[in-house]
Amino acid sequence: MTPRGRTPGQPALLRVLNDRAALSLLLDDGPMTRNEIAQRTGLSKPTAAEIIRRLEAAGLLREAGTASQAGRRGPSAVVYEAITDRDLAVAVDVQLVDVRSTVVDASGRSYPVAEHRMDEHEMRAPGEDIVAAAVSRAAAAAGIDPDLVTAVAVGVQASVDHATDTLIFTDGLPGWPREQVSRTLSDALGVRVVIENDANLAAIAERNMGAGRTPGSFALFWMAEGLGMALDLDGRLHAGASGAAGEIGYLSVPADALPLDPTATIVADLISESAIIALAAEHGITAPDGSAADWRQVLPQLPGLPAQHPFTTALGERVGHNVLPALAVADPETVVLHGPTGIAGGPALAAAVTAWLRTRSRWSTAVVAPGVPDTPVLHGARHVLIDVVRSALGDRLETITDDAPEPDTVRRT
Repeated sequence: MTPRGRTPGQPALLRVLNDRAALSLLLDDGPMTRNEIAQRTGLSKPTAAEIIRRLEAAGLLREAGTASQAGRRGPSAVVYEAITDRDLAVAVDVQLVDVRSTVVDASGRSYPVAEHRMDEHEMRAPGEDIVAAAVSRAAAAAGIDPDLVTAVAVGVQASVDHATDTLIFTDGLPGWPREQVSRTLSDALGVRVVIENDANLAAIAERNMGAGRTPGSFALFWMAEGLGMALDLDGRLHAGASGAAGEIGYLSVPADALPLDPTATIVADLISESAIIALAAEHGITAPDGSAADWRQVLPQLPGLPAQHPFTTALGERVGHNVLPALAVADPETVVLHGPTGIAGGPALAAAVTAWLRTRSRWSTAVVAPGVPDTPVLHGARHVLIDVVRSALGDRLETITDDAPEPDTVRRT
């Protein structure tokens, strides 16, 4: 993308592009000397020196000590590092009850995750209050000033129509606006707020660092209090015309699945909290005291069950009925079982679904466990925010002008 107000081929444009490339290099690979910057970008040493000067003037670079030059005479080389502690963001994951949040900087380093379980009153609070509290908790956990936060990305259990800034297909979020969502929260918090479907954010995480790195296409099933699906086609999320692609949980139960649960009306009912609780009780899975287990007591027991366990097999069949419509429509290379149920079920549940599909359908699609089982929604939001923060940092460079000679062209190695 050409920086605003720049004409391709102009020296000023080349300086901005070189500066952005050098900044990205420092953010990705850490502190470097002037010579290392020159070598890695393919620029001359004088041009690298000018880049360092401009990045310092923009408040994006600082000295970070010296590097020893073994076997060489003369002073040690100065090491420079990108400044990442001034423009920060916060990733937020809002589930039905639980809210998680963490600070994000341009380098992508890890910060502590703040976790909070909402009570009934908090769950009905305005969306801006829930997000503001999550930002404050994340800032406190990271030990940073919340005033340094310039952007927030929020994952929610809803489809998001970015064209109209509208929330659709959500049975929760009672205190949240349905229209002008991002704008309302941005205005209330005084920072840029990005709203995204939680399954889509988990898919971004899987594509960048998990089970989605290799396949050309994959479908991610987010099995939590409800059911959602994200569809990644060659590295691009397919959200649909209104952001509602993947809402397969609202499909009617197929006739051959009705015997599994005669009370179910939509396929999501087959793997709902109440369905899993009833299925667990049927197969002797109880709470530690022997009483009927609730959903949060059942899930921790799943990792210890083999794929051939009757409960795992039965749950795999129910999940299979949810997966089958996606295979018929999109035919992805891989299916990733995610969300609390998919994470808890792990490889055993994935194997059970695979076995059911191969014996009861025409598909032999690979069904796998999550590659990012730990806070996947936050990881996806982090990837979104790293781009947002880096773009904001890069915009500063356009305000830096000088009369330096025409620069080299960057050639990063």
